[in-house]
Amino acid sequence: MESLKVGDYMNHRPVTFNPDMTVAEAVERLLNGHQTGGPVIDEQKRLLGFLSEQDCLTKMLESSYYREQVARVKDVMRKDVLSVKPYASIIELGQQMLGVKPKVYPVVDDDGLLLGVITRANVLKAIDIQLHAGYERAG
Repeated sequence: MESLKVGDYMNHRPVTFNPDMTVAEAVERLLNGHQTGGPVIDEQKRLLGFLSEQDCLTKMLESSYYREQVARVKDVMRKDVLSVKPYASIIELGQQMLGVKPKVYPVVDDDGLLLGVITRANVLKAIDIQLHAGYERAG
């Protein structure tokens, strides 16, 4: 199988969040963008954290119970984010995703700047394309 790189199959325009936006605003972005989560970045596009649907759901349920909606993304985002480089192997990332790992990985350059995201679906598509190409060459 040819060398499959993350950068060739990642989403270059993911839904992103800033740390000061409200969780309610973030939920709207997730729903409109049809993503299960996204990177939290600063003004320079440096990766600060990750916000998932689950993080939002937890806070939204609390907000509805306590009748308050002042939570900010920075209050609920995960700060210990697993990210990947654009030159990383799709196959190795796919193997890593078999464990209890995130479904979405931010893709960052060597300076920690966000380039995009890669999902399990992107990894499946990359492998599927390569398998089909291999079958066509063999047949």
